[in-house]
Amino acid sequence: MRQVLVVHFSQTGQLNRLVQSVCAPLLQRGDIQVDFLELQPAQPFPFPWPFLGFFRIFPETVLQRPQALQPLAVDADKRYDLVILAYQVWFLSPSLPITSFLACAEAAKLLKGSPVVTLIGCRNMWLMAQEKVKARLDALGARLVDNIALTDACGTAASFLATPLWMFTGRQKPYSWVPRAGVDEADIAAASRFGTAIAERLSADALPIEQPMLRGLGAVRVDEKLIGSEKVGNRSFQLWSRLLSALGPQQSVRRGVGLVVYIVFLLCLIVTVVPLGALLKKLLNPLFKERAQREKAYFAGPSGE
Repeated sequence: MRQVLVVHFSQTGQLNRLVQSVCAPLLQRGDIQVDFLELQPAQPFPFPWPFLGFFRIFPETVLQRPQALQPLAVDADKRYDLVILAYQVWFLSPSLPITSFLACAEAAKLLKGSPVVTLIGCRNMWLMAQEKVKARLDALGARLVDNIALTDACGTAASFLATPLWMFTGRQKPYSWVPRAGVDEADIAAASRFGTAIAERLSADALPIEQPMLRGLGAVRVDEKLIGSEKVGNRSFQLWSRLLSALGPQQSVRRGVGLVVYIVFLLCLIVTVVPLGALLKKLLNPLFKERAQREKAYFAGPSGE
């Protein structure tokens, strides 16, 4: 019997629904055993988030500093034919619970030599987070064979408002004039096609999974207009994270003051530099078309668009 481990963490429940959709075809097979490992922080994160509390974890998230988890309900010595790693994106990085899992001793045992499918549900920017996950998987000796990324349906501009309101109110559509935040439910339901392809590959033979299983299924969509913004944003986040971390621990007054300054800076950046950068990229795009296509193909891997 083929063995599959699904590691996941979701605050809003959206990612859990995505996991259920992808795993439904696997659960219907009599020759596939699926184990679910839901990560639980030792100190639970609130949802909805207090405004400043959301930003207090910014440095630790970006700098990928692991936090304590509750004991993992998994046999770390068990060998799995496939690991599905489902995660959210926080501040252009994997969420803290996922970062913490990837840094623990159990993950080192579970992932060594194992094929991995990453499964992302996020606003729209996931490229830099995936690069960090890929680096960690490589360090653990795991093999990334596929990636699935589903993003918010309301679009880039609208999600700048819709997604934070969801985080701070706990409601995907708190006001009638705000677009609904989150991945479209139809897209979540349609994600079962990925599980079907995975189940067919697992049942085909007993050989190790070494090649992508989801090519041609639209597992990811890379918006080339956001590649530059993600790179610049990631560098800025790294700098500010180190500054804010140096001010003191998460709940310190000094970090709180520094965060207020940073939030004002970030808002100014969003309403000025981001749109100007997007306009400049659009104007220069014809000059760098080949480079943009190479980058797009790289970030779409290994599953492709």
